[in-house]
Amino acid sequence: MNQRLQTRRLLIVEDEPGDARLMQLAIVRNGFATEMSSAADGREAMRCLRREGARWAGAVHPDLILLDLKMPGQGGLEFLAAIKQDETLRAIPVVVVTTSLLEADVRRAYELGAAGYVQKPADLREFIATVRILGEYWFKLVRLPQNGE
Repeated sequence: MNQRLQTRRLLIVEDEPGDARLMQLAIVRNGFATEMSSAADGREAMRCLRREGARWAGAVHPDLILLDLKMPGQGGLEFLAAIKQDETLRAIPVVVVTTSLLEADVRRAYELGAAGYVQKPADLREFIATVRILGEYWFKLVRLPQNGE
Protein backbone atom coordinates (compact mmCIF):
# COMPACT_ATOMS: atom_id res chain seq x y z
CA MET A 1 0.00 0.00 0.00
CA ASN A 2 1.24 3.49 -0.78
CA GLN A 3 2.42 5.09 2.46
CA ARG A 4 0.97 8.42 1.39
CA LEU A 5 -2.53 6.95 1.60
CA GLN A 6 -2.13 5.06 4.87
CA THR A 7 -3.70 6.35 8.02
CA ARG A 8 -1.06 6.93 10.67
CA ARG A 9 -1.56 6.69 14.41
CA LEU A 10 -0.34 9.61 16.46
CA LEU A 11 0.01 10.00 20.23
CA ILE A 12 0.28 13.58 21.50
CA VAL A 13 1.75 13.81 25.01
CA GLU A 14 0.94 17.33 26.20
CA ASP A 15 -0.24 18.61 29.59
CA GLU A 16 -1.86 21.81 28.27
CA PRO A 17 -5.28 20.85 26.81
CA GLY A 18 -5.28 23.95 24.58
CA ASP A 19 -1.90 23.06 23.08
CA ALA A 20 -2.96 19.44 22.55
CA ARG A 21 -6.15 20.58 20.81
CA LEU A 22 -4.22 23.09 18.71
CA MET A 23 -1.85 20.31 17.60
CA GLN A 24 -4.82 18.12 16.65
CA LEU A 25 -6.49 20.96 14.74
CA ALA A 26 -3.26 21.76 12.88
CA ILE A 27 -2.90 18.12 11.85
CA VAL A 28 -6.48 18.02 10.58
CA ARG A 29 -6.14 21.41 8.88
CA ASN A 30 -3.04 20.19 7.05
CA GLY A 31 -4.97 17.16 5.76
CA PHE A 32 -2.95 14.34 7.29
CA ALA A 33 -4.75 11.01 7.59
CA THR A 34 -4.21 10.24 11.24
CA GLU A 35 -5.88 8.60 14.19
CA MET A 36 -4.97 10.75 17.19
CA SER A 37 -4.86 10.08 20.90
CA SER A 38 -3.57 12.36 23.61
CA ALA A 39 -2.16 11.90 27.07
CA ALA A 40 -1.64 14.63 29.68
CA ASP A 41 1.74 13.42 30.94
CA GLY A 42 4.31 10.65 30.65
CA ARG A 43 2.54 8.34 33.09
CA GLU A 44 -0.71 8.48 31.16
CA ALA A 45 1.16 7.98 27.88
CA MET A 46 2.81 4.85 29.31
CA ARG A 47 -0.60 3.55 30.41
CA CYS A 48 -1.74 4.07 26.81
CA LEU A 49 1.26 2.27 25.35
CA ARG A 50 0.90 -0.61 27.82
CA ARG A 51 -2.91 -0.69 27.47
CA GLU A 52 -3.52 -0.21 31.18
CA GLY A 53 -6.94 0.79 32.45
CA ALA A 54 -10.33 0.94 30.78
CA ARG A 55 -9.53 4.03 28.67
CA TRP A 56 -6.53 2.38 27.02
CA ALA A 57 -7.62 -1.28 26.89
CA GLY A 58 -8.04 -1.26 23.11
CA ALA A 59 -5.22 1.15 22.30
CA VAL A 60 -2.91 0.40 19.39
CA HIS A 61 0.69 1.54 19.41
CA PRO A 62 1.15 4.84 17.60
CA ASP A 63 3.36 5.26 14.55
CA LEU A 64 4.69 8.53 15.99
CA ILE A 65 4.69 10.30 19.35
CA LEU A 66 4.77 14.10 19.69
CA LEU A 67 6.09 14.88 23.16
CA ASP A 68 6.12 18.02 25.27
CA LEU A 69 9.00 18.18 27.75
CA LYS A 70 7.75 20.35 30.59
CA MET A 71 4.87 18.49 32.23
CA PRO A 72 3.88 17.78 35.82
CA GLY A 73 4.08 14.19 37.01
CA GLN A 74 6.32 12.26 34.66
CA GLY A 75 7.93 14.84 32.40
CA GLY A 76 8.96 14.40 28.80
CA LEU A 77 12.58 13.42 29.39
CA GLU A 78 11.57 10.77 31.95
CA PHE A 79 8.97 9.39 29.53
CA LEU A 80 11.49 9.38 26.68
CA ALA A 81 14.01 7.48 28.81
CA ALA A 82 11.36 4.92 29.79
CA ILE A 83 10.05 4.29 26.27
CA LYS A 84 13.54 3.90 24.80
CA GLN A 85 14.42 1.31 27.48
CA ASP A 86 11.34 -0.78 26.66
CA GLU A 87 12.11 -3.34 23.96
CA THR A 88 8.54 -3.39 22.64
CA LEU A 89 8.25 0.42 22.42
CA ARG A 90 11.71 1.76 21.57
CA ALA A 91 11.22 1.68 17.78
CA ILE A 92 8.37 4.21 17.97
CA PRO A 93 9.80 7.57 16.86
CA VAL A 94 9.39 10.35 19.42
CA VAL A 95 9.60 13.98 18.32
CA VAL A 96 9.91 16.54 21.08
CA VAL A 97 7.67 19.57 20.45
CA THR A 98 8.26 22.07 23.23
CA THR A 99 8.83 25.69 24.14
CA SER A 100 12.17 24.88 25.78
CA LEU A 101 15.29 25.84 23.87
CA LEU A 102 17.66 25.04 26.71
CA GLU A 103 20.74 23.39 25.23
CA ALA A 104 20.71 20.87 28.10
CA ASP A 105 17.15 19.80 27.15
CA VAL A 106 18.01 19.51 23.46
CA ARG A 107 21.15 17.48 24.16
CA ARG A 108 19.46 15.21 26.71
CA ALA A 109 16.49 14.53 24.42
CA TYR A 110 18.79 13.36 21.64
CA GLU A 111 20.92 11.34 24.07
CA LEU A 112 17.77 9.54 25.17
CA GLY A 113 16.77 8.72 21.60
CA ALA A 114 14.50 11.52 20.40
CA ALA A 115 13.95 11.46 16.64
CA GLY A 116 13.73 15.24 16.54
CA TYR A 117 13.44 18.39 18.63
CA VAL A 118 11.14 21.19 17.49
CA GLN A 119 10.34 24.50 19.14
CA LYS A 120 6.61 25.22 19.49
CA PRO A 121 5.96 28.51 17.71
CA ALA A 122 3.84 31.02 19.65
CA ASP A 123 2.21 32.39 16.48
CA LEU A 124 -0.78 30.35 15.24
CA ARG A 125 0.18 30.53 11.55
CA GLU A 126 3.74 29.50 12.32
CA PHE A 127 2.44 26.66 14.49
CA ILE A 128 0.24 25.33 11.67
CA ALA A 129 3.15 25.65 9.21
CA THR A 130 5.45 23.79 11.60
CA VAL A 131 2.92 20.97 11.97
CA ARG A 132 2.60 20.84 8.16
CA ILE A 133 6.36 20.39 7.81
CA LEU A 134 6.40 17.73 10.55
CA GLY A 135 3.51 15.91 8.90
CA GLU A 136 5.04 16.07 5.44
CA TYR A 137 8.24 14.57 6.78
CA TRP A 138 6.85 11.94 9.16
CA PHE A 139 3.70 10.91 7.31
CA LYS A 140 4.71 11.25 3.65
CA LEU A 141 8.48 11.19 3.25
CA VAL A 142 9.86 8.92 5.97
CA ARG A 143 9.23 5.20 5.98
CA LEU A 144 8.07 4.22 9.44
CA PRO A 145 8.41 0.69 10.84
CA GLN A 146 5.29 -1.41 10.47
CA ASN A 147 3.33 -1.66 13.64
CA GLY A 148 3.70 -5.25 14.85
CA GLU A 149 0.20 -5.44 16.27
